[in-house]
Amino acid sequence: MKILDWYILKRYLGTFITMLVLFIPIGITVNLAEKIDKMLANEVPFLEVAIYYLNFTIYFANLLFPLFLFLSVIWFTSKLANNTEVIAFLSSGVSFYRFLRPYVIGASIVCVGAYILGTYLAPNASRGFNEFTYEYLKNGKAARETRNVYRQINDNDYIYVSRFTPSSKMGQNFTLEHFEDNTLKYKIQARSIVYRPEDTLYRLNGYKKRIIGKEGDILISESKLDTLFSFDLEDLTPLEYIAETLTTPRLREFIAKEKARGSSAINRYEVTLYKRFSLPVSAYILTIIAVAVSSMKRRGGMGINLALGISLAFIFIFFDKVFGTISEQSDFSPMVAVWLPNVLFGILAIYLLNRAKR
Repeated sequence: MKILDWYILKRYLGTFITMLVLFIPIGITVNLAEKIDKMLANEVPFLEVAIYYLNFTIYFANLLFPLFLFLSVIWFTSKLANNTEVIAFLSSGVSFYRFLRPYVIGASIVCVGAYILGTYLAPNASRGFNEFTYEYLKNGKAARETRNVYRQINDNDYIYVSRFTPSSKMGQNFTLEHFEDNTLKYKIQARSIVYRPEDTLYRLNGYKKRIIGKEGDILISESKLDTLFSFDLEDLTPLEYIAETLTTPRLREFIAKEKARGSSAINRYEVTLYKRFSLPVSAYILTIIAVAVSSMKRRGGMGINLALGISLAFIFIFFDKVFGTISEQSDFSPMVAVWLPNVLFGILAIYLLNRAKR
């Protein structure tokens, strides 16, 4: 790698890391100022607050790294342009594409880092961040849907509970219906169902089973019955933020299981999955746009480049959030919703790159 490549690559990575180091404490300060009253009112232990902000740092960096990357590239490239270093590079016979090479190498490093962060580190941080938020900051708001839970647990079985209590692993007014060839074969009802982890059994209180027969139904009743089921009762009402807390391999398994159960939140889970791949790729697109915008020396100086860059960065984040929310709340394809901002800004990157070459 030549001197030019090392020079730009060090500036690329160094400015990006500096941007993270500068903005994350600002984010922590703003969050603390907003939440400190609730923390004091709930008498949150200092150690838990410290762990929360460690998780917040990872969560915050993973969420906004495209913005930090975009601004850092515009910042140091604008400085190169204002110092006429870009003109010197290009005047020496270096093509614009060759000038882009260290930027692409830097984007590749950031892409790999962002993938590792989003796949393995951010899920654990998200779990701690959300658990703290719901326990101390949400004023008792439940982190899962616990009323009128109706789920398909496999190809043939459907269950219903009118109310589920996660702490005691108890469901009220339990019903299980078993179908074969779209025909109801038997139905189990119970006043309550309780999972007993010590013996991995379910206890049904007020147990009734109706077996549907051609010549009449068979009714079985018992006051109490311990039995096995092929499902985990707690999994039937997943946390609202469960997808964020799973590594990518586990998230794929979870989505497959939820599809078999007929979950209504599949789009939300798939949006989370696809973003783990689309956001790292956005490092390349945003880098090219940032170089194309800031490599020209402008009369207004660095301020014009930063203003334009901040506008484009927030438009990208806006599109990313809006399309993701639309998909979560409708039948809009999660894959299209997640990748559409990259496609649109990829087209913009090609256009701006062609202009910058001239």
